[in-house]
Amino acid sequence: RRDFITLVGGGVAAWPRVAHTQQPTRMIGFLSSRSPSESTHIVAAFHQGLRAADYIEGQNLTVQYRWAEGHYDRLTALAVDLVNQQPAVIATTGGQASALAAKAATSTIPVVFTTGEDPVKLGIVASLNLPGGNLTGVNVLLSELESKRLGLLHELIQPPLIGVLLNPSYPGSDIQLKDVQGAAHTLGQQIHVINASSEEDIHAAFTTFAQLRTGALLVGADPFFAGRSKLLVTLAAQHAIPAIYELREFAMAGGLMSYGSSLPDALRVVGVYVGRILKGEKPGDLPVQQPTKFDLVINLKTANETRRYCVSLGHKTNRFRPA
Repeated sequence: RRDFITLVGGGVAAWPRVAHTQQPTRMIGFLSSRSPSESTHIVAAFHQGLRAADYIEGQNLTVQYRWAEGHYDRLTALAVDLVNQQPAVIATTGGQASALAAKAATSTIPVVFTTGEDPVKLGIVASLNLPGGNLTGVNVLLSELESKRLGLLHELIQPPLIGVLLNPSYPGSDIQLKDVQGAAHTLGQQIHVINASSEEDIHAAFTTFAQLRTGALLVGADPFFAGRSKLLVTLAAQHAIPAIYELREFAMAGGLMSYGSSLPDALRVVGVYVGRILKGEKPGDLPVQQPTKFDLVINLKTANETRRYCVSLGHKTNRFRPA
């Protein structure tokens, strides 16, 4: 696995237009725990993967979208509704909650998923190399990197106390908690964990973190939090708490830093797999993919502000000085 550091400040490149051969129209489903308004880049990457297999929405493909808008309890009904439409394939994103809902809804329709945890441990597939059954996909490993993120905060900020924000409604949050607690024990780092599963909870959590004089914050990997990146980044800035997140989108929105894999890269693979299944391959024969590259993204403007703030508190901050 390779780690890359990206300094935020550039634009986004446009994807080239590609011509494709017309094919008979097929219908697929798309199930997400997130909302369409903050998933544009993810959907674009998914369609890029489909185009690689010569499938273009509106030409030879129709897509039935279902969005849970951050409410995990809606996914079961949405998955059943999609299955009733009898799509040729269902793609799921927004964490393992979507994958688990699709798995429970059908044992025959092919499903291509993304998860943040090991899908074998979650019982989604039998193995990574040969998933078997009707499911395959991508494990983006986002939830499995919490200990690494905590270590980065410990090394770069060196705070007496690190706050940890987790969503107990997220499948796998118990694993996240154990990983963070284990890493904190190894590092000798004091942490304070607060649970939040609503925007009201998030506001209350930041108030508590500020009262505790929390020196840094780890925001747990969770699609619910990802859908509220602007809120989290804004509150972290208001309370002057340097934070690390799972996705580069947080750093692009003004957050201090993020460490993890790329969701757009994962969704391109999902699109490619959906195309291959539409052309006759079996999901059980397609190995579950995992990322080989992880990006540490630092927002330079926020880093400079953080450095000045830490200097005022007497913290060491030379590690934030750009190379």
